[in-house]
Amino acid sequence: MVAELVVSLSGIGPSTLARCADLADELDRRRVPLSLLLAPRKAVPGEALSWVRRRVAAGDALVLHGFDHQPDPTRRAVSLRRRAEFAALPAHEAGLRLVAARAGLERLGLATEVFAPPSWLASPGTLVALRRHRFAVCADMVGVRDLRTGATRAGRVRMVTEHWSYLLSVGRAARRGGLVRIGVDAADLDRLGPREAVLEAVDLALHHGASPATYSSTASPRGSTTTSTPSGAVPTRTR
Repeated sequence: MVAELVVSLSGIGPSTLARCADLADELDRRRVPLSLLLAPRKAVPGEALSWVRRRVAAGDALVLHGFDHQPDPTRRAVSLRRRAEFAALPAHEAGLRLVAARAGLERLGLATEVFAPPSWLASPGTLVALRRHRFAVCADMVGVRDLRTGATRAGRVRMVTEHWSYLLSVGRAARRGGLVRIGVDAADLDRLGPREAVLEAVDLALHHGASPATYSSTASPRGSTTTSTPSGAVPTRTR
C-alpha cells in the first residue's frame, strides 16, 4: 500500500509569516501541499490572511483548528494537556464553539469541512458535534477520521523534533505504506534545526514513495465505503 504524506502548519501570523512562506516555498519545490491550521479567534490579520487565501486558492487545504484555544476550565480536564479547548467538551458545548468558529471563518472569507482540535485532542462529544454540523474529516492525535463513514485511518501526528528518532519513525511509517503526518508549529521555524528536520523528514517520506496529500484530499480511510473528497475541499497541488 502506498504511503501518504500530510504536512500541517499551525501558528501562522504576522510574526511568523516569513518563516511560513519559506517553508511553503520549499515544499512547493517538492510538490508537497500544506494543510493550514487556523483558529478564527486567533485570526491572522493583513498580509498573513492574504497569504493563507492565496495558498488555499493554489491547492493547500484549510483546516479549522478550534475557535479560540481557550482551555476548558472545568474539572472534567485533569491535566493541562487534557484542558485543550475541545479535549473534554460535551457535544452541546462543542457544537456552540463549532458554530462560532465557522461564522468566524466566513467573516474572513474562508470555509472548510475539515477539523483538527487544539493539541490534537477531541472529546467524544466533539466528534458527535462535528457529525451533527456536517464536518467531513477530523484529524486527531492518533488518526484521521472520516466522519461520514465512521472509518479511521490510523497514523499519529509527529510534531517536529531534532532528535534522530524522529526521522526513523517517519521512515518506518513511509516504508510500511502508512499515513505519515508531520505537524509543524511556525514558532519553531525561527531555528534552523527544526526547519531542516521538517525538510529532511519530507524528503525521507518521498524517498520511500509516499504520495503527498492534505487532510482534505487524503484517500478515504481503510474500510470506508467511499473514496469521495469532502464537499468544498481543496484539491492537492499538482503543479
